[in-house]
Amino acid sequence: MSESSSNKRERRHFSGPQKTAIVKAHLVDGKSVADLCDQHGIQPTQFYQWQKQLFENGDAAFERKSKSGAKSPQDRKIAQLEAKLINKNEVIAELMEENVKAKKVTGEL
Repeated sequence: MSESSSNKRERRHFSGPQKTAIVKAHLVDGKSVADLCDQHGIQPTQFYQWQKQLFENGDAAFERKSKSGAKSPQDRKIAQLEAKLINKNEVIAELMEENVKAKKVTGEL
């Protein structure tokens, strides 16, 4: 029994600016979500998760920066933990998707 290519696919990592550019291409340039997902090899659920994160954190773009420009240790820790949580959620979403696909293949769903 041969494994499908989706089982061997490598996890791709996108930087914050890359994610923003992909979401912007839809919102500003009017490109379809389906086309963007095909172009970048992502699932629509992943795209919509990035869009949600952008809207939830967009207010930070309008906040005033401190004069020193340095974040407090607490702010850095919060940002680090938030990034870790986002990454964990992405991994869980991908694993759940693969699990559903596997169950469909075996007839469990």
